[in-house]
Amino acid sequence: MKAAIIGAGIGGIATAIRLANKGQEVEVFEANTYPGGKLSEFQQGEYRFDAGPSLFTMPQFVTELFELSGRNPADYFQYIKLPEVCRYFWDDGTRLNVSADINEFAKDAEKSLGEPAENIIKFLKEAAFKYDILSGLFLEDSLHKISTWTSKKAFRGYLNLPKLGIFGTMNQANENFFKQAKAVQLFNRYATYNGSDPYQTPATLNIIPHLEYNVGAFFPKDGMFGITQSLVNLAKDLGVKFHFGAKVEEIIVNDKSVSHLKVNNQNWDFDKVISNMDVTPTYRKLLPKAKHPDKILNQAKSGSGLIFYWGIKKEFKELGLHNIFFSNDYKSEFEHQFQKKTIYKDPTIYLNITSKYKKDDAPEGCENWFILLNAPANEGQDWDKIIAEARQNVIDKLSRNLGVNVGDLIENESILDPRSIEMRTSSAQGALYGNSSNNKFAAFLRHANFSSDIKNLYFVGGSVHPGGGIPLALSSAKIVADIIE
Repeated sequence: MKAAIIGAGIGGIATAIRLANKGQEVEVFEANTYPGGKLSEFQQGEYRFDAGPSLFTMPQFVTELFELSGRNPADYFQYIKLPEVCRYFWDDGTRLNVSADINEFAKDAEKSLGEPAENIIKFLKEAAFKYDILSGLFLEDSLHKISTWTSKKAFRGYLNLPKLGIFGTMNQANENFFKQAKAVQLFNRYATYNGSDPYQTPATLNIIPHLEYNVGAFFPKDGMFGITQSLVNLAKDLGVKFHFGAKVEEIIVNDKSVSHLKVNNQNWDFDKVISNMDVTPTYRKLLPKAKHPDKILNQAKSGSGLIFYWGIKKEFKELGLHNIFFSNDYKSEFEHQFQKKTIYKDPTIYLNITSKYKKDDAPEGCENWFILLNAPANEGQDWDKIIAEARQNVIDKLSRNLGVNVGDLIENESILDPRSIEMRTSSAQGALYGNSSNNKFAAFLRHANFSSDIKNLYFVGGSVHPGGGIPLALSSAKIVADIIE
């Protein structure tokens, strides 16, 4: 059996590995000259940057692929558990360093934020319980198969339905749980992990902190792109063929079944096709003659991002190892984002510095800064104007908090915005996580991992079930491989 995978994103690569282990002949077609999709890298002078995701959780989802292939994960891929999850800065001078030790985190949160330590511990315990209930249902099985809803896992979910936060928003749940506004804000921010608004998205997403606190935050030895490269190496060792600079032009369908791919004006015959491309452009561009699931494709998109990649000619010891948040008024910020306005004038800044750990990512005495601002998906906004204003607002905010003119320290710069995200990764409107999760039914409204109209056509990655982010993209690969089997 011959299988084609469209797109060498992390979900597509993982699917290739799983199918190769099932004895299938697999070829991957990637329009770019490099693998990884959003999980890629680039060099900027003497600075190296991970271009996309900057937080690594659930490493077992990666190492499982090596074990499945009968390989020693350490021969391909190495990582550390971060001793500190994050550092938070507020403009009023409040500071909080979040230890990987939950008890230490709880004590520090009580000291810095005034939130009782027992509240933090109880919240994370409840998040672990919710994850245990939901993970087997949402992460391991297709929601579009009757067998999923009649399983023991499903009935356990039905029995615990009132505890899962489906009927209220994340912000409502957090305001009812925590006493201090900054604690609410801290846990509200996890909505951004799938491009959502905490004032709209269901409280079910309060399971996300479980991954970061109870399981841990990790960092690959070779940077985030090390995940991509290690899996590409594994796939090649299993016989998977990669075609880079090979843009798929059309999925040819005959008698309601996949027939072949059209690539660079040539036809390639395959028994199965798995699209790791965003589901919307897969239909709109590659299946122009097929029936389109417009109700799904036309849904509002998740948030996107505006990212500044700066080479900084100074070291800031107070910024810690990895993840740093300079926080602000989330309510006003999300009102701007999801009403498709400009970037909020005093935005929350997510700053990631891999050179704190991977020294060759920046020259000695310097740092590489990855600065992410939450942004709306691309709907024709004046992005050049937005970028110029946001850039100055970011410099002003960082300069206030760090006591130095950051603008004078920027040695080189690259910028990624929703337009360029859309162009480079074929993500509809530059949305980072496909369709929006800002309603209680969002999990059930994602496209299935298979086509119900076209035989032997499957879908993998962040725009389909179960959702966006590295762990969910890897989960979708397992679901697709199991369905094909």
